[in-house]
Amino acid sequence: MHLLKKISAVTLLATCIATQAQNRADQAPSKPARPRSSRVRSKTQEEILLEQLNEKFQKLDELNRKYDDLQRRFDSLQQQIVSRDTDLESTRKAAADAQVAAADAKQKTEATQQAVGPDGSAFKALQSDVADLRTSSTSLSTRVEATQAETTKLAHPETIHYKGVELMPGGFLAGETVDRQRAIGGDVNTQFSGIPFAGQSAGVLSEFNASGRQSRVSLLVEGKLPTAVLRGYYETDFLSAGTTSNDNQSNSYTLRLRQAWAQAELNSGWTLTGGQMWSLATEYRSGLANRSEAIPLTIDAQYNVGFTWERQYGFRVVKRLGSRFWLAGSVEEPQTLNIGGHNLPTILYQQAGNSGGLYSPTANYSYNYAPDLIAKGVYETPWGHFELFGIARFFRDRVFPNGPAPTGATQTTTTSALGAFTSKTSGGGAGVNARVSLFTKRLEVGAHLLAGNGIGRYSSATLADATAHPDGSLQLLTGGSALGSLEWHATPRFDVYAYYGGEYAKRAYYATGYSVTTPGPTLGQPILAGYGAPTNVVYGCYTEVLPVASANGGGNVPGTAANCSADNRNIQEGTFGYWFRLYKGNHGTLQQGIQYSYAERRTWQGIGNPAAGITSTPKGIDNMWFTSFRFYLPQ
Repeated sequence: MHLLKKISAVTLLATCIATQAQNRADQAPSKPARPRSSRVRSKTQEEILLEQLNEKFQKLDELNRKYDDLQRRFDSLQQQIVSRDTDLESTRKAAADAQVAAADAKQKTEATQQAVGPDGSAFKALQSDVADLRTSSTSLSTRVEATQAETTKLAHPETIHYKGVELMPGGFLAGETVDRQRAIGGDVNTQFSGIPFAGQSAGVLSEFNASGRQSRVSLLVEGKLPTAVLRGYYETDFLSAGTTSNDNQSNSYTLRLRQAWAQAELNSGWTLTGGQMWSLATEYRSGLANRSEAIPLTIDAQYNVGFTWERQYGFRVVKRLGSRFWLAGSVEEPQTLNIGGHNLPTILYQQAGNSGGLYSPTANYSYNYAPDLIAKGVYETPWGHFELFGIARFFRDRVFPNGPAPTGATQTTTTSALGAFTSKTSGGGAGVNARVSLFTKRLEVGAHLLAGNGIGRYSSATLADATAHPDGSLQLLTGGSALGSLEWHATPRFDVYAYYGGEYAKRAYYATGYSVTTPGPTLGQPILAGYGAPTNVVYGCYTEVLPVASANGGGNVPGTAANCSADNRNIQEGTFGYWFRLYKGNHGTLQQGIQYSYAERRTWQGIGNPAAGITSTPKGIDNMWFTSFRFYLPQ
């Protein structure tokens, strides 16, 4: 304020001086103008005063600036003081609140201590309540998860719920082709024992066939009891014709019944199964559980030569011993395949089916007097599956010793049924199956072997079970089968497989005791009868003959070659193929596959040129290509 007063006084003084100087100038008399002199004029008193005033004004401006700076600093200090006062007040309030909270906490602590009591009984009760609450919460969480899972199942059910059981449909739809170098007149099911020889009409013609008849439909039914699981399973396809229905191996009745069985799996480890199913002799992948059979991955519905199998009636009892060992026994349907051999005595072991008894009149059914019996033990590890099994079989025939003489022999007595009698014999065999998983189960290597007497029916080529002695009793053929398998599950969508197998039937021949009257290289020697006899005439096996009229009308069919009495010795097959899944998920599986097979049929040595006494061993081969395109129902 003092500074402002001084500035005002100085300003007022300067104004007065300027006013006085103006008045003096106005009062002075005018004088004539003088000429300018070159001499410098001295400053007047007013000019000096004005310069002094100007200097003082500059000093005043500097003082003003300093004053403004001091004012700003003062304002900043005042703001800091106000902020500190506010913080201090907040701190005082927080301290007061803390004191109040401490007092409240102290009061609650004292109340809690009084409630808990000196022995902590109330606290223990509280702990118990908390534990119960946790248990209830866990149970509730489990129930919520179960409800969510049930809701998911209802939205996307894996099974169909019907009353107290669950229904699981299955199967696939297939479009498939087969291209064979030598025609056998078959669909995608190959008759290995009927591969034609090269010189026959069917042996010089190929065949291409296509169908969807291997399409399959299945239904699994399960009902769960507290002590057991009850199951029923049905499976069918269309690979049959009414005239081909028989009991030989797969019981192929139209609509072809593949499987139909009922089962009770008890919690005690016992499983009882009855109905039509895969034979107990068939290899399994997991214990002895039905529907876990280790079936070759082939497109060919007859699978691969050397594979041991049947699909027939059986009643099976399985006992699980721990997690790695199973024992089982089964009673299964018997059947004697065609008696093999030539020049056999008069015997009777089968008859045509009786249509009144609902058997096919175009198929033969053997006179069975006892079922086949099979026993098996299984041992399983995380890396391998091993099986040992045995088969017991029972055969019989009716012998007519006064019947007609075999071909090439003479008999002086009149033929009749006089002296007929029934003959029985038994046989069987033993087998092993082994499967080892390598490289985290991506590669599976298997070996399979079956050997014995009268067991030809239990392998894919279905070689003969027996022949006959000269006295008419049955002679079971020694033989068996073997199969090596390699399955590579390269990815979840891509599988590659390779198999090589063979089946063998040993020769069994005998002298009939009849004299020979027909001229030839064996004149005066006994005729050999039985299976694989070296005197069998085989030179006509490579000769093409004229076709004959079809019994069904509509043209001709290949004629039967004369002088071709070759008996099968062994049949071999090598197979390679793959499956690729174009899609696999909740909407099913769409897959495609291609398979190549080379099959070879070899026979026992016979007479190839009677005049020259040259022997011959006829052989038939077939190169086959299969394709498949399938859609599987989701599982």
